[in-house]
Amino acid sequence: MSVRNLEALFQPRSVALIGASDRPNSVGAVVLRNLKAGGFKGPLWPVNPNHARIGGEQAWPDVASLPGTPDLAVICTAAARVPGIVAELGRRGTRAAIVMSAGLRQAREEGGTWESAMLDAARPHLLRIAGPNCLGILVPGIGLNASFAPGKALPGNIAFVTQSGALATAMLDWANGRGIGFSHFISLGDVADVDFGDVLDYLGSDPGTRAILMYMESVTSARKFMSAARAAARNKPVIVVKGGRAPAGARAAASHTGALAGSDLVFDAAVRRAGMLRVDTLEDLFGAAETLAHRQVWLGDRLVILTNGGGAGVLAADALALGGGKLAELAPNTLAALDACLPQAWSHGNPVDIVGDAPVSRYQDALRILLAAPEVDGVLFMHAPTAIVPAPDIAAACLPLITRRKPVLSCWLGAPSVAAARAAFSAAGVPCFDTPERSVKAWLQLAAYARNQAALRELPGLGGQAGAPDTVRAREILQQAAAAGQRWLDAVQVQQVLQAYGIPTLAIERARDGVEAAALAQRIGFPVALKVMSPDIIHKSDVGGVEIGLTSADEVLAAASRMGESVARRAPHAVLQGFAVQAMADRPGAQELIAGIATDPVFGPVILFGEGGTAVELHTRHAVALAPVNDALAKDLVSRAGMDTLLGGYRGAKPADTAAVRDALQKVSRLACDQPLLAELDINPLLVDGHGVLALDARIGLRAPGAAPLPPSISPYPAELETQVKLNHIKLLLRPIRPEDGRRLAAFYARATPADMRLRFFMSRREVPHSELARYSQIDYDREMTFIALSSQAGAGPEMVGEVRAVCDPDNERAEFAIQVAAPWQGKGLGRVLLDRLLDYLRGRGTKEVAGQCLRENAAMAGLARSAGFEVAIDNGSDTFSMRLALNPFPTAPPAQGVTHGLSTANTCSG
Repeated sequence: MSVRNLEALFQPRSVALIGASDRPNSVGAVVLRNLKAGGFKGPLWPVNPNHARIGGEQAWPDVASLPGTPDLAVICTAAARVPGIVAELGRRGTRAAIVMSAGLRQAREEGGTWESAMLDAARPHLLRIAGPNCLGILVPGIGLNASFAPGKALPGNIAFVTQSGALATAMLDWANGRGIGFSHFISLGDVADVDFGDVLDYLGSDPGTRAILMYMESVTSARKFMSAARAAARNKPVIVVKGGRAPAGARAAASHTGALAGSDLVFDAAVRRAGMLRVDTLEDLFGAAETLAHRQVWLGDRLVILTNGGGAGVLAADALALGGGKLAELAPNTLAALDACLPQAWSHGNPVDIVGDAPVSRYQDALRILLAAPEVDGVLFMHAPTAIVPAPDIAAACLPLITRRKPVLSCWLGAPSVAAARAAFSAAGVPCFDTPERSVKAWLQLAAYARNQAALRELPGLGGQAGAPDTVRAREILQQAAAAGQRWLDAVQVQQVLQAYGIPTLAIERARDGVEAAALAQRIGFPVALKVMSPDIIHKSDVGGVEIGLTSADEVLAAASRMGESVARRAPHAVLQGFAVQAMADRPGAQELIAGIATDPVFGPVILFGEGGTAVELHTRHAVALAPVNDALAKDLVSRAGMDTLLGGYRGAKPADTAAVRDALQKVSRLACDQPLLAELDINPLLVDGHGVLALDARIGLRAPGAAPLPPSISPYPAELETQVKLNHIKLLLRPIRPEDGRRLAAFYARATPADMRLRFFMSRREVPHSELARYSQIDYDREMTFIALSSQAGAGPEMVGEVRAVCDPDNERAEFAIQVAAPWQGKGLGRVLLDRLLDYLRGRGTKEVAGQCLRENAAMAGLARSAGFEVAIDNGSDTFSMRLALNPFPTAPPAQGVTHGLSTANTCSG
């Protein structure tokens, strides 16, 4: 990912238009007109080799003749000319270009495409390119309209990013008609260079952007996109509508997992994991932005509907039920309070219909009661105009009662008679809608957004960590199968891989023929199952290749004979390699689940979970999640699959061991992340009951020969960075932080002295908020790192005694660091151990510089930094030291001897 030189793209001081024209209705003429009309204050230089004047002003024949170096170039020439122009701009020093030209993906006679030639020309100069084939970019705040849109954008604080130029023009016209303004209006076109990940990184930290709206058709770099999206979504709402969500048809797949994990489900999982919100329509983008921009405390999804019209309340309740929402069930004391102030004819339930003749006081009384009711998480305030009381009077009386302690949405039915009331509510920050259905949709969007944001703030329990898998053994099995030309592992190989990752399976052995199968069955113990083994047969039951419950050697022999005949008849092309003999599971009452891995062509490995069995594709209870998953994410996956009730003991059945299910999902996830040769895994059924889980049947598919591996779109936990150190004869574990360490981190800060907390955070604080703890423990390993030191105390779990963290910029040029050591461990050298570990890591990833700050009174920190080779200087007019270290391949200073490390902080930007 990179935000390098994007400032020149979105905040240029000068612009050159290459291909400027006087020809009416040409792109060059329209862009020139828009640039002039937008109010851009910097120099504007038209370039055209055939005309000395364009639009009545001087023009220049080429880039070299320009009076200055443009920050931004807008190119609207023929495709064949673009690579040469980009090269010329790069040599001149221009660092950003908008390429509006189409046709760059056509092949050149010299080989490759015009687009690849353009990128080759830009790369040596770090010149960033938006497009090609794009509408352009508008930044109303600086008067920049570098587009051929039929009009300009109003200034505002919403950023809109789209891949579709035609859609961009329609949306701009739609927004202007409704008075919606933008901080940025960006058309990405063919996304040759600058993509959604880059723009999210830039806009996520832009103070003038309140919310980011995106229309997407594709993701070009999943890991970059996810990393940027997660970072941006922590700062402001990111709302997405995606084209192409309806499948063209049912996808045939060799495994159930591959068939069920459709690409749109995977995109949904990506949006959820990043803390963004996905909506269905373009209009919903702006509605959701308006709703989410007014940040309110989210208490839960129990909604009460307050209305003066029964029909409107019923419509809202229906929409809520159809959308999977929840009506609040009013408590007896709330009903009694409403009875005391409402007429006998009120609805006596939710929706709360206060009747059409309601005066202002009735609205006030009901609203006051509902806002105070603990069983109510949010209120939908609805009003249909009547001749009894003017709507503006109702708005003026009720607005003072609405606080930020509970979300309130409003629905003002009608038009002119409620316009003033709607405007008053909107000005006060209460989202307004004109129909019950749109109001409820906004509430459901709030609920979905809150769930997705909660995933970003989740602090999973410490739990018990499963033993390390035998990754080497599993890799050997997969490599041997690939070398033998297998597309699918045989049953014995599958069992060996699952066992290497600790997933419970049944004993299984390979037999060459029926006689050997009968002998193996006697050794395993009856009853057994017999399955054909053939690289050409994936679904064995389809060809009569499975028989279960065989209780004797004679039955095994007879079954093998029947299978051979059946396979020869139903799959004559198949090469029969023998039989798998498997023990039978005695698990009466166990539930049949499916768990597996599919490889999405964009987002890489995804985990699927849900209801299993032979008719698995007919079930609807399935969900997918991006790998990797931890215990909290596995729990969420089970819940989204709709399996909580079934596993909790449905209709008198004994509850299943859901902890074992979550553990199995985490092991499947690790298998997906560890083994790039694995393309598909299908465990169906995965039996579960009160005794745990058992993989009854499974298949594993390998990546096609020559196909590039697709890594997880979210960087998994880097277990290879774990290390043991000994400090003063005490063993410590140094490892990267995990999301599960959130509570451990909270305890670490809680034990710190007030002085240490002030030095660490540059201010006095008693505790670190939950949101910060989640942010500090749920790090993105692609752009930040935190190493923690753990000390195991006798009779207690590992205790955190130190941390060091670094956050890298998107270009990996600079990292800012912070460090803290528990008071009992200060002065023992732990600070230097942690700092050296971090610096070694940053050198390995190619980071150029490390920087930090500490208070001037923190002499120990300054001393530690100097001992590690940092330049330490007093910040002018400040009470802080700045610390900088250029990272070379080797340490710039030898380890200091006898240094006392009584330190607490190194930086305000602590990740």
